Amino acid sequence: MRALLPYLALYKRHKWMLTLGIVLAIVTLLASIGLLTLSGWFLSASAVVGVAGLYSFNYMLPAAGVRGAAITRTAGRYFERLVSHDATFRVLQHLRIYTFSKLLPLSPAGLARFRQGELLNRVVADVDTLDHLYLRVISPLVGAFVVIVVVTLGLCTLDVPIALTLGGIMLLTLFLLPPLFYRAGKPTGENLTRLRGEYRQQLTSWLQGQAELTIFGASQRYRARMESTELNWHEAQRRKSELTAFSQALMMLIGGFAVVAMLWMASGGVGGNTQPGALIALFVFCALAAFEALAPVTGAFQHLGQVIASAVRITQITEQEPEVQFHAQQTTVPAQVALQLQDITFAYAGQTQNALEGVNLSVPAGARIALLGRTGCGKSTLLQLLTRAWDPQHGNILFNDVPLREFSEHALRKTVSVVPQRVHLFSATLRENLRLAAPEASDDVLSAMLERVGLHKLLEDDGLNSWLGEGGRQLSGGELRRLAIARALLHDAPLMLLDEPTEGLDATTESQILDLLANAMVGKTVIMVTHRLRGLASFDQIIVMDNGHIIEQGSHTELLAKQGRYYQFKQRL
Repeated sequence: MRALLPYLALYKRHKWMLTLGIVLAIVTLLASIGLLTLSGWFLSASAVVGVAGLYSFNYMLPAAGVRGAAITRTAGRYFERLVSHDATFRVLQHLRIYTFSKLLPLSPAGLARFRQGELLNRVVADVDTLDHLYLRVISPLVGAFVVIVVVTLGLCTLDVPIALTLGGIMLLTLFLLPPLFYRAGKPTGENLTRLRGEYRQQLTSWLQGQAELTIFGASQRYRARMESTELNWHEAQRRKSELTAFSQALMMLIGGFAVVAMLWMASGGVGGNTQPGALIALFVFCALAAFEALAPVTGAFQHLGQVIASAVRITQITEQEPEVQFHAQQTTVPAQVALQLQDITFAYAGQTQNALEGVNLSVPAGARIALLGRTGCGKSTLLQLLTRAWDPQHGNILFNDVPLREFSEHALRKTVSVVPQRVHLFSATLRENLRLAAPEASDDVLSAMLERVGLHKLLEDDGLNSWLGEGGRQLSGGELRRLAIARALLHDAPLMLLDEPTEGLDATTESQILDLLANAMVGKTVIMVTHRLRGLASFDQIIVMDNGHIIEQGSHTELLAKQGRYYQFKQRL
């Protein structure tokens, strides 16, 4: 239950709307009970007086009461649904924003152990499950308790023992059945939440990996595993439905017992009157209506197990402390950047081997540096440390002799432009994909940049309004690279980090892009990770890495003269 406390606090934002929803629910329940009770008494009383007493019986007042109760029930139900759902949606809105705001600082270090499908399921499905907390737990229980008190007090004006008997049965039902069915439904609710997450995660992986699964003939095997999870999910749903049906049957049984008890007690006399007549029907129909109001109670706590499991899954993410903490005070953005890496050592979580170990590097402002080495030697990791995706376990990174940890996040993002190894294409217009890097850029500037990087063909259809990604035009690997370069150039930061910027490009396009970068990055500090050796002669320094260490460093001419690792790379061409 403690897992729900942080989320209950969010209800304070809309406490008046939520309270109004509960009040309207109570009014609706009381109107429903009053309608059935008054109708039962009215019909019975009319039958008792018969035709002879038609002129002496006041049927106008009960008829008006029936009409008023019916109108109140209808209007109350409408406004209760309107207010309660509106308040719930607002709570879910804040909960989604709260959850997402907790996720952002964790990326990428804190989210690395979660799969994308699992994260999506927690942020969407588990958050949606929390709406049960108000609609199916809090509101029904509070409403039922108030109804029991009001009905008992109202019946006490006619006969105290009978009223207390009905109220006692209802209170025992309210206090005993929900905890009982919570214990019975908790394992099923937890299984439902777990299996739902597993199934959606497997489905996402199956859809994303269709090409590879089909090529290697593994599609049916993977789908069989997914169908097994789905069958287990259905079995959990069946058990939940059986428990729900049993709870409803038990509630009907208790309600029937209460009706029989009211019939037996009222027939012996009501309020000292040994000839109660129509009052017997009043107590019987009141018991029937009151237990209809209690119907959601047994099912309320069945959802609680699922709600708690979802809350725990969300809390596992939101309570993590970001591994990277940015300086709160805003810092200035430098015009040029000189880098210093002092004895940098870094290892990924759960890895025994260091990705970088004892790395020392000094890069003057405006220098162009190329990083070479085998796959997995630490090149991309070094770039990620410069963007503070992670912080090194040992050593310091300095920008213009200022520790990187002292930069605010805003200043750091303004200081660094990145062409990542994996370029993400957003399902949006071409304009929006470019303005990600330069929100204030005009259409003319964006079009000119596309011309510079060789993506002018993207302007042929709908221009900058062309839709890219899902439901639109897909880009090739080479086009994605050039789009990333266009973003980096639009961002116009003094430090450029390029991770395989020409990967997937043909020789002609590669030469064009390298010439473009050489012209566009004059005066900027550039660090480029590459496996391609074309154009490296123009770089100020070439750094060769292996197993997290810098093993060679110097200009193109100096490294060739040493006949070391760089020389070996050149000989393999």
